[in-house]
Amino acid sequence: MEAWITETMDTYGYLGIFLLIAVENIFPPIPSEVILTFGGFMTTTTHMSIFGVIAVSTVGSVAGAVVLYRIGLLLDTNRLERIVDKWGHILRLTKKDIHKAIAWFQRFGVWAVFFGRLIPLIRSLISIPAGMARMNMGTFLLFTTMGTLIWNTILVNAGAAVGASWDDITRYMDVYSNVVYLILGVLLVIFLILYSKNKRKFQK
Repeated sequence: MEAWITETMDTYGYLGIFLLIAVENIFPPIPSEVILTFGGFMTTTTHMSIFGVIAVSTVGSVAGAVVLYRIGLLLDTNRLERIVDKWGHILRLTKKDIHKAIAWFQRFGVWAVFFGRLIPLIRSLISIPAGMARMNMGTFLLFTTMGTLIWNTILVNAGAAVGASWDDITRYMDVYSNVVYLILGVLLVIFLILYSKNKRKFQK
């Protein structure tokens, strides 16, 4: 996949970067780290500039995020409630749990969108719950753009700085991703434990 990505960017330049980043947001297995760091490297060997690569990659990223946001809009509360009615006993979920989760996202959603854009994989998927929670589109675009701009700026500049060794950055990003996933996994386990304890307490 890496060879295909770099070949596409080498052939189509800014347009290739835009399309790849847009698709990466919809299909997370495509690594943005490769696209952005190689894009940074290309600024040292082609007519492309760091500003240009950051700009088109940010526009592409936001475009892809909007698609997932729209998908989230289709997954309304009523549909979720029907799913819970059918499978809730297996998932250990109730309609009340759904409303609590939506209320939580509406309260902290803007920061979830912002910081989520700085975490591989999650940076794409965070757009779906934003749509489900009916986050204001303007707010969603603002925080998505802010988080995306930071992510893109760091990786593009890193790729430009290391030049031909740009692929070294992707290896460091793999380590970063694994550490973040580990931390998120631990936090999720802690949350589930605390939630389970509180639920049993209220049921007594």
